[in-house]
Amino acid sequence: MPRRPSATSTQVLTFGTFRLFPARNWLLDRDTPVRVGSRALDILTILAEHAGEIVSKEELMEYAWPNTTVVEANLRVHVAGLRKLLGDGQTGTRYIVSVIGRGYRFVAPVSLSQAPNVVSLPPASGHDAGLPAQLTRMIGRADLVAALSAKLPRRHFVTLVGPGGIGKTTVAVAVADGLAPSYRDGVRFVDLAPVANPLLVPSTLASALGLAIRSDDPGPGLIAFLRDKHMLIVLDNCEHVIAATAALAEGILKAAPRVNILATSREPVGAEGEVVQRLAPLAFPPRESRPTAADALTFPSIQLFVDRAAANLNGFEMSDEEALFVSDICCRLDGLPLAIELAASRVDAFGIGGLAALLNDRFSLLIRGRRTALPRHQTLGATLDWSYDTLTEPERVVLRRLAVFAASFTFESASAVTSGSGVVAAEVIDQLANLVAKSLVVADIGGANARYRLLTTTRVYASQKLAESGELGRLSRRHAEHCRELVERAGAGREQQSTGAWLIVNAEQIDDVRAALTWAFSPGGDLALGVALTVGSVPLWTHMSLNEECRAWVETALASLDAVKGQQTYDRLRLFAALGGAIKYTRSSASEKAAPWERALAIAEDTGNTDYQLRSLWGLWADNMEWGENRKALVLAEKFARVATASADPTDTIVADRMIGYTYYILGDLVPARIHIERMLRRYAAPANRLDIVRYQFDQRVMARIPLAGILWLQGFPDQAMRAATENIDEAREIDHEISLTYALAQSACPIALYVGDLDAAGRFLTMLLDRPSRHAMEPWERWGRCFKAVLLLRQGDLANGLRMLSATLSEFPANAVHMRHVAFLGELAAGLGRAGEVAAGLTTIERALDACRRYEENWCIAELLRIQGELLLQQGAADAVASGEACFRDALDRARGQGALSWELRVATSHARLWRDLGRRGDARDLLGSTYNRFTEGFATSDLTAAKTLLDELS
Repeated sequence: MPRRPSATSTQVLTFGTFRLFPARNWLLDRDTPVRVGSRALDILTILAEHAGEIVSKEELMEYAWPNTTVVEANLRVHVAGLRKLLGDGQTGTRYIVSVIGRGYRFVAPVSLSQAPNVVSLPPASGHDAGLPAQLTRMIGRADLVAALSAKLPRRHFVTLVGPGGIGKTTVAVAVADGLAPSYRDGVRFVDLAPVANPLLVPSTLASALGLAIRSDDPGPGLIAFLRDKHMLIVLDNCEHVIAATAALAEGILKAAPRVNILATSREPVGAEGEVVQRLAPLAFPPRESRPTAADALTFPSIQLFVDRAAANLNGFEMSDEEALFVSDICCRLDGLPLAIELAASRVDAFGIGGLAALLNDRFSLLIRGRRTALPRHQTLGATLDWSYDTLTEPERVVLRRLAVFAASFTFESASAVTSGSGVVAAEVIDQLANLVAKSLVVADIGGANARYRLLTTTRVYASQKLAESGELGRLSRRHAEHCRELVERAGAGREQQSTGAWLIVNAEQIDDVRAALTWAFSPGGDLALGVALTVGSVPLWTHMSLNEECRAWVETALASLDAVKGQQTYDRLRLFAALGGAIKYTRSSASEKAAPWERALAIAEDTGNTDYQLRSLWGLWADNMEWGENRKALVLAEKFARVATASADPTDTIVADRMIGYTYYILGDLVPARIHIERMLRRYAAPANRLDIVRYQFDQRVMARIPLAGILWLQGFPDQAMRAATENIDEAREIDHEISLTYALAQSACPIALYVGDLDAAGRFLTMLLDRPSRHAMEPWERWGRCFKAVLLLRQGDLANGLRMLSATLSEFPANAVHMRHVAFLGELAAGLGRAGEVAAGLTTIERALDACRRYEENWCIAELLRIQGELLLQQGAADAVASGEACFRDALDRARGQGALSWELRVATSHARLWRDLGRRGDARDLLGSTYNRFTEGFATSDLTAAKTLLDELS
């Protein structure tokens, strides 16, 4: 038998700031009544009565739930609620501790005293006024409660509107609880959920008021009773008796001016004088963010999850790693409080990571709720059943058909997909409006065109209803056909819009395109429709820089082409070109990258398609540039220029200039490189529709300024180079094209900032670069970012970490990688190894870099590599070190002067001058360095010029 409290009617248990009157079921914090449910109070009483002793879980459950079988989770919930209520653990104070496997112990000191014969509580709280007790604390609604508390006495009638599980009742109770002392005649709470017959609404209110009205029409008697009352009436869950509630509310407000009404409903009551307050979901971190635990906990949805998880898993604290999962969970549950609570209640079974992985099966995961909750809130399915059952049949049909949309949709799309088979297109607008009013569809009217969506949990529920209806296959086809029409219309209208405007209109379709493609390529789908949809959606994938997804869908479409009847030559051409563009950023193998472009070029030449000949030649040129086949790339660029003369688009001949100029830049021919690049920039006018991005993957002006900044730095204009690189980043960000921005950061802004020695700017650009691959499938750039990070560490003097990171990252590059930045990174590694005293390793590394430069004519930086080799040979200190070092410096100086690379010449002259100084040839050193330094007209605050000036001053 469980132990029973032995408190007498006058006994008081005092602990901390609390006083417990067991016989009267009172708990005071100092002199303030504490709202606590009866079962929680029973548990607290037995624990406090037996303070210091272990009270078993079985004893506690038998006492709190006599003659009732309950699971242990109920006890855990109440104990967790008590801990929060008492502030357990705050300021070091503990009240209730768990004894693993046995039960609980009350550990705070408890003193017994006798209360006076007459004890009166402070003014009645909301709980005493009939408001339901809340076992858990409200989270994320404090500002709303404060605003409603100020509004209600002035506006008299407020309805809280929102979908099931969003917390309408919780907010209403909090508002009523806070306002209760201000109403002379108190607060009355009326739950209308059990009322099936609308005619019983007045009598239900009368019963709550304690009126015994013996009449077929209780309305007049009810009005007469309320006429002189100063009271707040809470009408909870009005949606299924909406008309009767509206009539009753209007009658009361007209006859009883000091009565206020606070209602909750899934749609507005529609009564005269009603003020509608829609409840928004709890805020959650942005979808693509990666918040720390501290950052995540600034969002109410995360706070709710952690609070409820802690109630089920004693001592739960969210780590930074878990914050990513929890943010994803709350985002996928749309910030819906009930769904979040139900998910958090399963943490003890699955853990945070497991819960996130299982969340796709939302309803099987969220079926277990609090047994103490109202029946309609015990599971998510029950909550949505309650809403679904109140709909008319046409509303049910439209709702379940809308579930085929994966994201937001327009009215036009809703009408196109859901009409037919019993639903007339003209009626869809009425049903959609009804579903918005009933909080089952969310309307976003902030843009030029209204868009609608289902909360994720509602969509999953409606999808089950759609599957049960037998209409899923037909609706999936209609949805896919409509998506194809949308992307084809978007492609046709691409020339009339700017990139930004086009993306604003069309980017929101991407989730539905994914869903439609998934269905089309499934066993029950339509391959021809899938191919057409893939071809039509390529511009969308390209502009959104979703290269890995584009590659996957294009490969699926190509594999399906042979099974599709009819002539598919043009589709095949477009798909191979799209595959070439996508693979460029998602694959490393040269053969993989070249194959799609070669197939596309062959088809384009066979069919005389100039546009796709140019696209294919550009793709092959870009791949050859990346793999160090620079002479082949120059041949392809010149062929592109010849084909471009037959193009109707004058932009193509301008693009040819950029390609040729960039190739010359890599080959180290700076003069013709600059001529071609500057001619391109003078002639280029970006098309308003930005079709160049679709055809050539990048913004052409941004791409031309990348080599221009490099050429300017090499030719001795570091200030102009830094300005060009910085302005290019600003423009790339303005056009909002991720791949163009990534190239500008990796090939221009980061290296130029490091060359001029602006380490703060280098750090900023590097942060931007490292953020890009995490949000887009561009894995090679992640390696580049880590290499730049390592070089920055070396510049900052952190040799150990810089060398470790740079060496490890370079080892991840393909064995035959020879692109321009790779050889430059090898040079940085070699120089760093020399500074660390690992000269032999440095010499081996610099030989690798020089070998690649010579083999592929990667001559733009060969002077710098020869200078580093000379420094390492001098440091090695062999018998012929001086002669060998000087030979490298002379060779480097000849290369730099031959190219007109004044910045490399300055570095070489500085190294050579230091050697001559050490050999006692101070005059020769001063003449050599001075003649180079004096040819600069700008950049005197940059690191190279500062170092040269310091040496010149010393030599003078």
